[in-house]
Amino acid sequence: MSQANIPNITPIITITAGQAYTLLLTSIALEELSLAHIVNSEAEKIQYVLGTLSPGQPAVFPTISDLLTINESVIQTLDSVIKKEMLLQMKLEHVLNAVNRQ
Repeated sequence: MSQANIPNITPIITITAGQAYTLLLTSIALEELSLAHIVNSEAEKIQYVLGTLSPGQPAVFPTISDLLTINESVIQTLDSVIKKEMLLQMKLEHVLNAVNRQ
């Protein structure tokens, strides 16, 4: 088997510190937006199970087992969202400290 031939690519990228901070803050904002969509989908999941998502649909009465299953699923998802929020908070603090040191 022969070795892969990877060309030597050395792109020249120039970016200022201010642009880097802006990109970092933008990435945090986009991750926050993604988490907001996840939280909203969890709310819609609960509404669907309770039959309140689409008015006019015939009422469906979930069992206690259904409610407990959905509750556990939502808890697991929100637990992951909270952990990600904590990481984003630390990332934001690091970026803001770097901006203030400059």
